[in-house]
Amino acid sequence: MLKRMRIILFAGKGGVGKTSVSAATGLELARRGCRTLVMSVDPAHSLSDSFDLDRRLLDRSQGRLTRIRNNLWIQEVEIQEEIQRHWREVHGYISSLLNVSGLNEILAEELAIFPSMEEVSSLMYVNQYLRDNRFDVILLDCAPTGESLRFISMPTTLEWYMNKIFTVQRGVARMVRPMHSTFTSIPLPGDDYFANLESLYEKLRGVDRVLVDSNRTTVRLVTNPEKVVLRETQRAFMYFSLYGMTIDAVIVNRILPREVRDDFFAGWKNLHQRYVASVEDMFAPVPIWKLPLFDSEILGVRELDRLAKTLYGSRDPVGVHYHEAPYKFSKVNGTYQVRLKLPFADSEDVDLYQRFDELIVRVGSYKRHVALPQRLANRAPSSAKIQGSELVINFGKGMKDGQQTKASKQEAGA
Repeated sequence: MLKRMRIILFAGKGGVGKTSVSAATGLELARRGCRTLVMSVDPAHSLSDSFDLDRRLLDRSQGRLTRIRNNLWIQEVEIQEEIQRHWREVHGYISSLLNVSGLNEILAEELAIFPSMEEVSSLMYVNQYLRDNRFDVILLDCAPTGESLRFISMPTTLEWYMNKIFTVQRGVARMVRPMHSTFTSIPLPGDDYFANLESLYEKLRGVDRVLVDSNRTTVRLVTNPEKVVLRETQRAFMYFSLYGMTIDAVIVNRILPREVRDDFFAGWKNLHQRYVASVEDMFAPVPIWKLPLFDSEILGVRELDRLAKTLYGSRDPVGVHYHEAPYKFSKVNGTYQVRLKLPFADSEDVDLYQRFDELIVRVGSYKRHVALPQRLANRAPSSAKIQGSELVINFGKGMKDGQQTKASKQEAGA
């Protein structure tokens, strides 16, 4: 049993194999004696399908824990059940608000399920299991990249609302409520609405600190050797880094194996080889794990076990395989900065090159591709210097795509 509960997020573009990898990892951890939960955070759940459970099409066990085998459980959060358990007053108020706007009651109830409800519910379960010490490991099978980022940002967003807006809003509602009906039929939120929000916040309290604790929580990005998918993976890498989360592995899935010799696949094999070779530049120094395209569908415990053995072998599935964010974004005295871990680098060898929303860093024969957030994509790297084991890059005003930054060598210094 682990001393502290470990959390691993499997994230990436839709359809790359996150669910299969999550399920296979759960089986391997359970086999090694860890009490493991695999939780689906994707509204389009397919976790139970991956285990090939004998269920009706829409049966998700009402969002409750389902035991798969010794030490292994799965959970697919069901939003309708969560409304009854956690969101009753909030959902009721939003529904009544929409109903007053002219929507019929059934449609209003459906539209009152706003996007973040499912993500918040999942995080509340994670926090509850943390407090109860119920599992050794929780594996989160995440939604596609954009929704995953909303998932990890919700605790911070809710904390801001509770600290800055909640008390004022509640006080104003109490003062206005006695005379409100005289002026309008639009309902005001009642005390039960605010009590519901307060309860949700208490259930989430502290989970944001757990998500950025690299000794406990890491992200594993699952990708395929295709240009569009790799670009999405780069963006995910950048955004998780922005949120202060640590990526401890990138899993390249469905690589055409060498034994495939059919001429029809020759072009695909060449493409895969080229993209797999470029993955090191994109995500170094994070470990890169490779999975071949299997000769059958990965479905059911037997095939998932085969995937797990291929992926992990002698690796420790629960270990933290990389401990630091490879780069960090910050703003210092009004200047935007990117900091990259570059031990043993010599400032004389530093060269920077910006292409569209990507920064390419060369240090000798070493090359890194850094996906830039929109705020920095239109700015030029104005200077770079080595500070200890980090390369610090400052960004100035905009420049043309593809322009090389001479300042990186001229102004670089130890």
